[in-house]
Amino acid sequence: MSDTQQNPERLPPHESRAKNPLVKLAIEIGPLVLFFIANAKFGIFAATGTFMVAITISLIASWLHEHKLPPMALFTAVFVLILGGLTLYLQDELFIKLKPSIVNTLFALILTLGLMARKLLLKVVFDAAFDLTDEGWRLLTIRWIFFFLFLAGINEVVWRNFSTDTWVAFKVWGIMPLTLLFTLSLVPFLVRHAPENEEEAPVE
Repeated sequence: MSDTQQNPERLPPHESRAKNPLVKLAIEIGPLVLFFIANAKFGIFAATGTFMVAITISLIASWLHEHKLPPMALFTAVFVLILGGLTLYLQDELFIKLKPSIVNTLFALILTLGLMARKLLLKVVFDAAFDLTDEGWRLLTIRWIFFFLFLAGINEVVWRNFSTDTWVAFKVWGIMPLTLLFTLSLVPFLVRHAPENEEEAPVE
């Protein structure tokens, strides 16, 4: 048995860091928190610029921490930079407000097209985290499609009917808890559709 197998704490730095969920969480929510703070102090345009810089730094930190870039985070960052750039160039906050609607709708569309092509795209993204049957991945994909559409819809409702400050607050303190609650609600589903549990389930 090697030294690293006997002493997990002696794993190479990048392997041990990758197991720290708090670091990963900080990388993911850090840009949003900075976005909220900058908007409160300096307004939406300064907040947009801060968000663009912060999300770029978060990608670099994610690479250093896990030695890979999560596809969804990379996809989101690209749209933050594009729509954030348009927001600043045209001095029109509409573009940054549309970002969640566009990104979540595209996520739903990509997953839908994947199902139509019999490709389990979530399995590619989350395979290291979950062990599910193909049917489990298919059903999980459908649940995420509807959730992404829900997020897109609720973003449209908020930005069209409330102030910019309310929209920013909801984006940071509303979307994250909703996503966390949705993810936690999937735990029984993930357990039920694990290969060993589906094999043991009685045939109806």
